Amino acid sequence: MDARTAALDIMRAAIESSDPYRAVRRGINFDGNRLTVSGEEFPLSGKVYLLAFGKAACSMARAVADLLGERIEEGVIITKYGYAENCPRTERLRIIEAGHPVPDENSLLGGKLGLKLAGKVGEDDVLLVLISGGGSALFLLPERGITLEDKIRTNELLLKSGAKIYEINTVRKHISAVKGGKLAKRVRGTVISLILSDVVGDPLEAIASGPTVKDPTTFRDAFRILELYGVWEKLPESVKRHIELGLKGKAEETLKEDLPNVHNFIVGSGRMACEAALAKARELGYNALLLTTTLEGEAREVALAVGSIVQEVARYDRPVPKPAVLIAGGEWTVTIEGEAGLGGPNQEFALSVARKIAGLNAVVLAVDTDGTDGPTDAAGGIVDGKTLEELKKAGIDVEEALKRHDAYRALERVGALLKTGPTGTNVNSLVIAVIRDPATLSGNTES
Repeated sequence: MDARTAALDIMRAAIESSDPYRAVRRGINFDGNRLTVSGEEFPLSGKVYLLAFGKAACSMARAVADLLGERIEEGVIITKYGYAENCPRTERLRIIEAGHPVPDENSLLGGKLGLKLAGKVGEDDVLLVLISGGGSALFLLPERGITLEDKIRTNELLLKSGAKIYEINTVRKHISAVKGGKLAKRVRGTVISLILSDVVGDPLEAIASGPTVKDPTTFRDAFRILELYGVWEKLPESVKRHIELGLKGKAEETLKEDLPNVHNFIVGSGRMACEAALAKARELGYNALLLTTTLEGEAREVALAVGSIVQEVARYDRPVPKPAVLIAGGEWTVTIEGEAGLGGPNQEFALSVARKIAGLNAVVLAVDTDGTDGPTDAAGGIVDGKTLEELKKAGIDVEEALKRHDAYRALERVGALLKTGPTGTNVNSLVIAVIRDPATLSGNTES
């Protein structure tokens, strides 16, 4: 098959491996009297409640509903608009679609209902919490005195600042009534969290801002991050006031110790997706190399680094000989200053890497595994050795498009947008590069 088809096949294998339904069903078993999660047994003597939030909430909830059936007393499922198709439909489960990446009134409703549900869990009961990427925005309840509008403004400032996801979550946790282990604090019974990780390195406290996990960060850390990225002075007064109270020890800190009734399990992650991509590439006959599962940085700069390795393979057959596939997973960011165009980190990655692979017999795709890259209908971009020339012929100044963060329109002009639709999962972003013989499109090893 051609390089583009191979790249797309490898991408699909990675996304399918991270299917939330299968991930949950792989991780748990139920025999009527007890639940077994990753080999650990939990008796079910009381009622079972279900709280699911994130982009993969519906598929994860359906896996649990298919397994437990009517043993589920009551539940709340909160997911992104357009992602509710796979939700289990019963009178006992309330489904809410809410805003992401910017939270909205339904995110607030989800937070209120989730906290109310947690309060119903008795000492002999179990609360199953299903957590996936996007949970920070979708499951939201600001601390007292902070309005939804203030929380949204803070979120927007952080998303545009270039801060890493764990840094953004550090701030979110300290102005939230449910994040940073605060949800777990409110539960008297057993809490079992099944987590689909979308954070590099899978730190539990960072995934959806860790509502059921102890948190090592403090108000001091949140303040430092806000100052570092130039956000502090722009914050709404209510948010500044709450953080200042926290710095003085007058506001509740996040959870700082392990609770004996709380158990957290990762059932899927970006690492697993990358490993599935590696296996598929080898199955297709390529010399495949997994570069890293923890790639981070500014999208356009990270793209140049990956593009340099593509060049090395194309020209010198190292670190792996052609035909080759390079795989990398992680989370790259875009720092926006002033007005911006339309796009997302993976689209910006693709547009940037097109400069580096120009003339090479190579295809590179960058995709957000949830199917949505930034505030667009594209999952990312897919480019090859001809893309840069096609962009120039279309009258597009690539450097200017990158400067304005307008990757969507640039890639759209040359048919290089990657659209998957909602995938139902969310385990970081993924880069797949396919490099073929001859090294260049012209047959010349110089490009």
